[in-house]
Amino acid sequence: MLEREFEYYKENLPALYEKYPNRYVVLQGEDVKFDGATFKETIDLAIKNDLKLGTFLVQLCGKDESCYTHTFTRPIFA
Repeated sequence: MLEREFEYYKENLPALYEKYPNRYVVLQGEDVKFDGATFKETIDLAIKNDLKLGTFLVQLCGKDESCYTHTFTRPIFA
């Protein structure tokens, strides 16, 4: 679910970053519906504007793929 949005995000990250540098965007389909300064603010904005949870993706627009990838070097759960 939301694969289309994530693929669009990855393919268009340079253009998204240029327009929304270091901001969170709400993607629904291949459209940016809203943007915000924080993750919480952005989700709240989407919900306030009647987007249903599970129908949109929130991603940070950073300079490169490091804004959406993480590397774990040891177990985080014991």
